[in-house]
Order: sequence, then structure tokens, then C-alpha cells
Amino acid sequence: MTSCIFNFVSNISHLAIPVRLNNPFAREISEIAMTAAKDFQSYLISASTKWDYDFHAQKGKMFGVLVVEKPDTSLAYLAAVSGKLPNKIHDPNLVPSVFDDSTDDYFINREMTSLTKMCKLIDNTLIEKEVASLKEERRLKSMAIQERLFENYTFSNLSGETKNISEIFFHFNKKSPPSAAGECAAPKLLQYAIENNLKPISIAEFWWGNPHKYQDKQHGLFYPACRDKCRPVLEFMLDDDTLYDAVD
Repeated sequence: MTSCIFNFVSNISHLAIPVRLNNPFAREISEIAMTAAKDFQSYLISASTKWDYDFHAQKGKMFGVLVVEKPDTSLAYLAAVSGKLPNKIHDPNLVPSVFDDSTDDYFINREMTSLTKMCKLIDNTLIEKEVASLKEERRLKSMAIQERLFENYTFSNLSGETKNISEIFFHFNKKSPPSAAGECAAPKLLQYAIENNLKPISIAEFWWGNPHKYQDKQHGLFYPACRDKCRPVLEFMLDDDTLYDAVD
């Protein structure tokens, strides 16, 4: 657990401590969360050199920080990236995915390898009728893999209830989760805190590096949690189904 906990470098003794976690969908950011983000950004500048990755020249990413109170009542923060780091970079100091790749003897690796082989087979098949059949088989297989994956994305809430992401979305809108649901920074951070007896204090997310392809995310700026992927999960985790409505 300790490898994912960052101690503050900046002096926080003069900062007010929020009495409750801020709304992840609102734009207000507490000073202590802002300080955690600035500390972590300094870490990113150093770490990206070791990763041999230039966020300003290549693809930028969304990151998040969560200020937490440890069991001894001292304050620290967690950090996570939305999705995965580029170029298969792994940093053990960042909160990992909620999904464990080793589940069922690494079933996800086996299934993705099988899909890759199927794609190559389609590319090398000349008979149109066979191609159509293989594409349908691939579609059904992809759906089955996605559903199995979602069944293994399990989140807890502040009341001690546990649900996988398929159950969360079905309860929310009777639909299946969108692709990559559960991989955003905020759900990762909160899940890690809940699992490890760390009290969530304040959360913030920011874009780091090259602007998003739609130019709606700019380097160093803070943004609220996303609606489509995060709303059902965060409202379940925080036991509050009015979070997003409160900032509409």
C-alpha cells in the first residue's frame, strides 16, 4: 500500500482541511487538493524524463490526485492516470487499475491474443461470405470479453456495499457500461482509498501535456470528472445520486 502514497513536499500546515469530500463534478478545487496536484506535477516532470516520454510533444493524459487522511490522522495524497500511461509505461507509485490483469489466470491476455489472431485471419480471407461470418464471430467474442471484463471491475462505496461496473450501470440507466468505464482517475483513487482505510479529503483532476485532440483539454488546467463514464460509478461510490444534478 505504501508505494502508492505520496507525502506532501509543500508545507500544508497553514491550509484549511475540508470537512467533507468535494463534489468531483464541480469545478471548485480546495487549496490542499491544488497543492497536492502541484506537488504531483513536479513528480511528473521528473518521472517523465525517466520514462523517456515527452507529454508536450506526444499524447497528453488526464491525471488525478486525492488527498487522504491516513489511520494515524496525518495527511498524504494518492495519484492516478486516467486509462494507462503511454507506451506501456508502468509506475508503481500510481494507483493501479481496479481490474487485476492476473484474474482467472490472465484471461484478458489470452482472449485479446485470440482476437488478434481472428483479425489476422479476416485480413487473409478472400471469400466474402467467410469474411462476413468471421466478422460476426469477432463481434460476438468482443462483446463477451467486454462483459466478462466489466464483471471483474468491482467497486465499493462508503457504506460498505460492493458492485461490479455492469451492475452499477444497469442500476443507473439499464444500459451496459461504455468502453473503458472504470479506468478514469477518480474511481481508481476512491477505490484504493476505501480498500486501504484512507479517508478521502479532497480530489482534483488535471490535463497534463499536449492538448486533447478536440482541444477541449489544455495543459495544466483542472477539469471535473466526466459524465458518461464516471457519473454512475462515483455516485455509487459516494452513496449520493445527486452529485451531477447539483452542478447542472
